[in-house]
Amino acid sequence: MRNLIEFLAKYNHWFIFVLLEVISFVLLFQFNSYQGSVYFSTANAVTGKIYEWDAAVRGFFSLTKINQQLSVRNQYLEQTVKKLAEQVKTQTKDSSRLEKIQMQLIKDYKVIPAKVISNSINRPDNLITLDKGSADGVRKDMGVTCGMGVVGVVYMVSEHYSVVIPVLNNKSNISVAIRKRGYYGYLHWNGGASDKAYVNDIPRHAHFRIGDVIVTSGYSSIFPAGILVGQVQHVYNSYDGLSYRVQIKLSTDFGNLRDVSVIDNTVMEERMQVLRAAEDSLKVKQN
Repeated sequence: MRNLIEFLAKYNHWFIFVLLEVISFVLLFQFNSYQGSVYFSTANAVTGKIYEWDAAVRGFFSLTKINQQLSVRNQYLEQTVKKLAEQVKTQTKDSSRLEKIQMQLIKDYKVIPAKVISNSINRPDNLITLDKGSADGVRKDMGVTCGMGVVGVVYMVSEHYSVVIPVLNNKSNISVAIRKRGYYGYLHWNGGASDKAYVNDIPRHAHFRIGDVIVTSGYSSIFPAGILVGQVQHVYNSYDGLSYRVQIKLSTDFGNLRDVSVIDNTVMEERMQVLRAAEDSLKVKQN
């Protein structure tokens, strides 16, 4: 103990110097916007690169499970396309019509592939980090999906990385609908299991059943209509008793999320801007 005290006493000026240097750097970056932005950008780049290396290692050891999921998903898609083709051919007597419809649906969408380099599922405010940023065309408020369904919405973007608010976040609020029923509500996650969420504000007069499929409604500029979200598991009354609160099983496996797609729907965004402008114009006239 005495040796330690002697050592500290002998080199106390060095410890004081280091302490003052740390304090000066903290003050410099905290109270100067330019230096603070430089530090933030550098720290984000370093952290993003570390996450990217870690994700690459974890992704390598999970390739078998991912391939199994892709195989199952491909089989499901092939069966769905086959049924749709048969229905279209029966109704129109034109086997090429389905291809025309598919091309019409996707012509306005630009899809940016990305990899998940950081993810959490056990917090109330989970976030996902992607390896694509503004340099790749990613912007704030773009929708993010994977092969199994909806993932979330882009929240923050740097040049080479972006942060996503996933469905598994208390702040997530996505407009969804019950497929083939026409009723819609809002998707929320209140913590707990990572494969379950709730759809609120389903009207009391709505007719649906357990097992019905939940998809995106298309009532925003973020997601096009029809993207898979999950299936109805249970139905409850809302807290005020005026609507239904539906528990769904999410189709996306957030615990094993690796490859995602960022959706850039410029046409839908333009449409929503025109709609908002019309609504603002009506409000001005009413006032």
